[in-house]
Amino acid sequence: MQFASHINLTADALRRWFVAQCYDALAVGALWWAGLWFLHVPFAPFWAILAAGLQFIPHVGPVIAFVGPAVSALISDGFEGFLYVLILYGVVIVIDGLLLQPVIMRRTARVPIWASLIVPILLSLIFGFWGWLLAAPLLAVMFAYRAYGKSRAVVGVPRQTPPGQVITGGQLISPGTPTGHIPRQDETL
Repeated sequence: MQFASHINLTADALRRWFVAQCYDALAVGALWWAGLWFLHVPFAPFWAILAAGLQFIPHVGPVIAFVGPAVSALISDGFEGFLYVLILYGVVIVIDGLLLQPVIMRRTARVPIWASLIVPILLSLIFGFWGWLLAAPLLAVMFAYRAYGKSRAVVGVPRQTPPGQVITGGQLISPGTPTGHIPRQDETL
């Protein structure tokens, strides 16, 4: 594989990961807007747009996105409003982390759901903060190379001629010979 092919494969995987992040940010922004609108928190559309933008900062962005609506609810509705926003934050985080992100990564970046859930935890245990931060784009690139390798492995498998078509070349394998043994022409006579 040439260097340019590596660059193209990696760039395509990172592009698909970025598209998945955009979809996830839109979904999280919609969840925040619906929840804050239902709770009558002031400036709900602004907080939802801010939460969608902060979704691009892995793991830390959602925590920062919580602060604004929580303070706004605390000022307007008191401690009860703050608790409702805290519950909404928990619901959004669980829905996003266990449902939205894995499904969107599966559909857009072709990363299996199990990998989206388990690998970031393992990388954070092994590499700390950097493993935690770079887990999602690394998964996208890793599974792009895996898919490329699988597509290349199929090329060497011999194919059977479809029924009704003339055999144009190659040798027939007799049913009595062991698997993997292709008889030479002088053996078949």
